[in-house]
Amino acid sequence: MARKPVQKDAQTFSPPPSPQREVRRAQVDLGFDNQSLLGALFGQFDANLVQVENRLGVFISARGNQLHIEGPEDSVARARDVLKAMYDKLAVGQDLDAGAIEALITMSDEPTLDGIVGTEPGNDKAGPPIMIRTRRKTIVPRSAMQTTYMRSLVRDDIIFALGPAGTGKTYLAVAQAVAQLITGSVQRLILSRPAVEAGEKLGFLPGDLKEKVDPYLRPLYDALYDCMPPEQVERRLASGEIEIAPIAFMRGRTLADAFVILDEAQNTTREQMKMFLTRFGQNSRMVICGDPRQVDIPGGDGMSGLADAVGKLEGVDGFGTIRFTAADVVRHPIVGRIVEAYEGPST
Repeated sequence: MARKPVQKDAQTFSPPPSPQREVRRAQVDLGFDNQSLLGALFGQFDANLVQVENRLGVFISARGNQLHIEGPEDSVARARDVLKAMYDKLAVGQDLDAGAIEALITMSDEPTLDGIVGTEPGNDKAGPPIMIRTRRKTIVPRSAMQTTYMRSLVRDDIIFALGPAGTGKTYLAVAQAVAQLITGSVQRLILSRPAVEAGEKLGFLPGDLKEKVDPYLRPLYDALYDCMPPEQVERRLASGEIEIAPIAFMRGRTLADAFVILDEAQNTTREQMKMFLTRFGQNSRMVICGDPRQVDIPGGDGMSGLADAVGKLEGVDGFGTIRFTAADVVRHPIVGRIVEAYEGPST
């Protein structure tokens, strides 16, 4: 059954007579060489094509290995670029799910899309691939700011990653750390965060030290298991190659030949942040992730070591600062709308 293009709501008012801007319509045909990829490209019951149609307000029809796109000129151009990017991802063995498609649609409205998509083989605009390879998956940027972040992760010694939940701050840092651990460019992966309760009192926690702090460090474990087979994570934890500990256990150490990640850094005090930063050793890299708008320590924003450190060190040689906004949220699109509702539109 043919699908109808998305229609915009009719105007409910009558403005004074004035020349109306004509919406130019266009149509384009798009062909794909490898027909074995078309099933994954279109999705079950053409779900992927429907997603592009609904988000961009175009009509897409398929015949063999050809797609016909109709709609407003700008939207047709964006849909063409998105579908090409979807095909290119499949051609190099990358996964294509609703989240990946949503990310490509979002990036299609940004001038950096050609740079991101153009890294794929067979594209004349190709440059160095922007990706992180781990044992379990190959990770590519899902927003323009993620592209900047991934470049910073391989260039800068210490990186401040600031922004709301769902933007990939911690996940991409863990993925880059795992990639460097696998290749041997670092010898250890150290993951840390302050053990601060988020607005509720948990009281006494039973068990040994590991059992007490594990609930605070669970997001780091989740990212690790997504990038490495579970048996490898357990083996490297047992050998000490991967260490997960609260920030209090960093005092007095020199972290050399290590990739060090501090998560939820907005909940450190100024003294803790200074202590942590001065642990930096030879052949190391530090990534400090946090959301300056979600401070849970007593005293609020004014006591946060993250804001203090960024203010003192931003622009210093060797430091990189990446600021994500609600527009960079790569979880479900509704998460971005939640962030905007609470914090205001992205600027």
